[in-house]
Amino acid sequence: MFRQTWTKTATLALIFAGLAAYNSFGGPFAKELVIEIAILAILAISLDFIGGYGGMISLAQGAVSGLGAYAFATVNVLFGASPLLALLSAILTAAAFGGAIGAVTARTKGIFFIMATLAFGQMAYVLVFDAKALGGDDGLPGIARLDLSRVGIDLQQPDQFAYFCLAALALTYLLAAVLLRSGFGRTLCGIRENEDRMRALGITVWRYKAAGSGFAGVFAGLSGALAAQQTMFVSPEMLTWTVSGEVLVVVILGGLGTLVGAPVGAAFLVFVKHFSSGLTNYWHLIIGFILVFAVWSGGRGIYGSIERLLTERALHRVPQRARSFKAAAATEAKADA
Repeated sequence: MFRQTWTKTATLALIFAGLAAYNSFGGPFAKELVIEIAILAILAISLDFIGGYGGMISLAQGAVSGLGAYAFATVNVLFGASPLLALLSAILTAAAFGGAIGAVTARTKGIFFIMATLAFGQMAYVLVFDAKALGGDDGLPGIARLDLSRVGIDLQQPDQFAYFCLAALALTYLLAAVLLRSGFGRTLCGIRENEDRMRALGITVWRYKAAGSGFAGVFAGLSGALAAQQTMFVSPEMLTWTVSGEVLVVVILGGLGTLVGAPVGAAFLVFVKHFSSGLTNYWHLIIGFILVFAVWSGGRGIYGSIERLLTERALHRVPQRARSFKAAAATEAKADA
């Protein structure tokens, strides 16, 4: 079950403060990195929501996000609608596709579920790739960003768009946390722990799995819409299975089933990828070794390992304090005698 501990709150505060400072005082490249981290973290939250707490490790989240990006581009570019309406369309499209995946694959488990979601992702990729109306393999340019000039925000400015993405990330985390703390979230965790027992209790498991995938689709659709606005261009590459693979790496690095591990892993991966690529062409090896170490250390990821270390230190202090208290009490007793 999800709990918002003080370590999670402190970690989030450090991440947002660090990214905000990097965005404010860094150059143009820093702003692009902050945007990339925020968008990737939102998508990683969507995967951790259904994977870490629902037990559904999906290789279709990249396709869900990509469909959201294409829905945004279609409504905005081809239909000429406002970016706000396009944003709503992106979220609804991704939620519907995610919910459909969850409903169809509800009775599959393990490797069969993973392969089924991979098949859905590949079908979406082929559909977009062959759609000439959507630009085919050339993609679709000319996407507009949201107009928030009425509230004094110009999203055409990279720094302000970066802050907007960070705000979207904070909202995504808050919504995911509220859902996981609700009765729905507890039921989803129960299905992950023992699906047969939940079914015996009268829970319609497939509906909860479909709803969980739908909510994850909402987050993935938001990330796709932000990605489309970032580059003002969409292409079928946004739906490839490698995107889902990268998101899975982020979740594992940060800590599966922690929620806060999503932004931790996204920030870590993006910074390591960009700065190590300037040192060597074999930066993939660096990421690979780090991922192997994360799995080898128990699969807790960066945040999970830090949280365990702090917990062990706190538990170690309790016996020490108890012994000190007993020693002090014994000394007082001797003095009174």
